[in-house]
Amino acid sequence: MSVGRVVVEADGGSRGNPGPAGYGTVVFAAADGAVLAERKDSLGTVTNNVAEYRGLIAGLEAAAELGASGVDVRMDSKLVVEQMSGRWKVKHPDMIPLQRRASELARQFGSVTYTWIPRAENAHADRLANEAMDGAAGTVAEPEPAAAASDKATPAAPGWMDTTGAPTRMLLLRHGQTALSVDRRYSGRGNPALTEIGQAQANGAASRFAGNDGIAAVVSSPLGRAQQTAAAAAKVLGLPVTVHEGLTETDFGEWEGLTFREAADRDPELHRKWLSDTSVRPPAGESFDEVRERIVKVRDDLTATYGGSTILVVTHVTPIKTLLQLALDAGPSLLYRLHLDLASLSIAEFYPDGGSSVRLVNDTSHL
Repeated sequence: MSVGRVVVEADGGSRGNPGPAGYGTVVFAAADGAVLAERKDSLGTVTNNVAEYRGLIAGLEAAAELGASGVDVRMDSKLVVEQMSGRWKVKHPDMIPLQRRASELARQFGSVTYTWIPRAENAHADRLANEAMDGAAGTVAEPEPAAAASDKATPAAPGWMDTTGAPTRMLLLRHGQTALSVDRRYSGRGNPALTEIGQAQANGAASRFAGNDGIAAVVSSPLGRAQQTAAAAAKVLGLPVTVHEGLTETDFGEWEGLTFREAADRDPELHRKWLSDTSVRPPAGESFDEVRERIVKVRDDLTATYGGSTILVVTHVTPIKTLLQLALDAGPSLLYRLHLDLASLSIAEFYPDGGSSVRLVNDTSHL
């Protein structure tokens, strides 16, 4: 029996990394999206990366049993996608046999493609993986946290991570105060200037970087409030400001300039849904899922351009939260629960093998 070309979506996870782990995989018919097979299994205590590879292997095995002629693999693991595509080397000893096994399975198909997708688009496999993790036996002790690194410290992977290579360290600076932020109004693609206090906040943040010759670049959102904040730091550092269009704030559409209460009164049901569902757009605006898709591209652009360097990224609250979410591999609730002050500094690191870490969140000691 042959089912033609199929799509394999796979995921794996570990609660503790390493910790109780499991994988999930689902095989769809490429022609009509029909579900042809589902697999999930608990793995005991392993890492996220091992679980993700095991999910891929299970998906390829299921596709082979179905007689598939070709496979389009879709996963939210950048490490697995990049290693299986041959763009990243496989160095970790736990990954080598798993990558070899997946490659052996892939060779029996006419062709196999590998595509990275956001976690939100991998919900079916993610659900299966979580069901498997719920059944994973055993527990692991939590590692002792390392001391928080300052923004001037030399990047190094936390001791319990299996990341390799020098990370791209992003110093994530939120812009200073504007008239809209004083009144706590939605401020997205509008372009209010910094207030006098906002400029003082930008200058205070800039003073933090004085004498720090380890910063390779200053990258800013295209919006004026971010560029003003970036300019203060760039002057201290003796660097130009590079604008990246993808770092712009969420488009709040018709809620731009409204307070929380005004938006809720204007569109009560939509506003309520928006506060818990990242796929919901404000009227004529942009959803948080769409912001995430944009910020993933920004992260990839910045790590490709400034790989292994420390860069100052000056942007807005949602892009910073999204970069922290990506670095933590956290769920969407982070966007609603994490508070970031104006002109606050956070630090995220992204490693060339796909690993990541967060060093600092919402530090305002410079103000």
